[in-house]
Amino acid sequence: MTDKLRRVTVTAVTGLGLCLTLLPAGAAQAQAPTRVPCNDIAALRAAINEANTAGSSIVLAPRCVYNLSQPDNADDGLPEITGKVRISGKDTYIQRGTGSSQPYRIFHVREGGSLSVESVTVRGGQTTAASGHGGGFFNDRGKLTLKNVTVSNNQGSVGGGIWNQLGTLTLKDSTVRDNRGGFGAGVATNGTMRMSGGGIRDNVGQIWGGGLANAGDTKLDHVSVGGNTSSDNGGGIMTLAINSETGPLRADFTKVRGNIAQTDGGGIQTGADEPTTLYRSTVSHNTANGGPTSGGGIANPGTRFSLFIGTNGAVTQKKNDGNSTKQPTPFDVNLIRSTVFKNHPTNCAPPNSVPGCDAVGSAPTTTKPAKPGRD
Repeated sequence: MTDKLRRVTVTAVTGLGLCLTLLPAGAAQAQAPTRVPCNDIAALRAAINEANTAGSSIVLAPRCVYNLSQPDNADDGLPEITGKVRISGKDTYIQRGTGSSQPYRIFHVREGGSLSVESVTVRGGQTTAASGHGGGFFNDRGKLTLKNVTVSNNQGSVGGGIWNQLGTLTLKDSTVRDNRGGFGAGVATNGTMRMSGGGIRDNVGQIWGGGLANAGDTKLDHVSVGGNTSSDNGGGIMTLAINSETGPLRADFTKVRGNIAQTDGGGIQTGADEPTTLYRSTVSHNTANGGPTSGGGIANPGTRFSLFIGTNGAVTQKKNDGNSTKQPTPFDVNLIRSTVFKNHPTNCAPPNSVPGCDAVGSAPTTTKPAKPGRD
């Protein structure tokens, strides 16, 4: 009886071992994250290269600055993202070093790549037209997710902070601020963009779209768009076409406040035949300096704006007012339980171009943009 019991026990244990052998390694034990020591750039680059192949997670040192003194390749501070890469920190910074004379962005997500970043500040990236666009992040047909991330003090011709080219961009409780660019100083997108919480603020656009240049399918939810400026059109948000791509803009529970455009569209400038929908949102205290009839809050003249980015990175801009003998038809702007008020010199222009919005604004009280906050 004892020998029989022993044989049964041995057989059961042997079978269990066989089952464990057949299980994938990940199912038996989760892969440990790769921890990168503070400011060890070589280790960070090696970890990203490994994650591109293995899809592993990277944990950065808390309260640390990773200072990139030179690029990884001609255009990027870190290796290109081609696999599934996850990076997390805690009050952690990744920046282009102040002593770097060569311009380069920080992150570049390639087609098919996926990058998730959490609790990190990405700053100081810089690109030229020749090296591409997106000073902080360039998401080229990939997937980019930012959670509790700050993208600040980056520069790029298109997308000073982030350029989302036909990719999927998700921002959660993140802030894009103090970036500079020609078009979409904060964010430029002709892909899919979803942003919940956080803000796009204090960005400086040299031409169109101080805060956000939207040419894709974009939804904002509980977002603050404030303190952005543009030297031409669209201080806060601008819709347009980028490489013939366009898409709708929807903003829910969003504040567009204290933005400035030197020509038109202090808060929002429409520039593509796509609907703009504001739900329970406010557009207030924005300024357009293009004259007494310019749109301080929302400008919707029916003018089409387009950008074409060549393979060499060169940007061509086009503004089409249609047949000069016929007034262009305004685009669809839907205000759903939303208000437009205290903008200078008008709330919406031209008159009657935005249903439910009156054309009279208010005189500005200061030459500086108001800071985002409660109205």
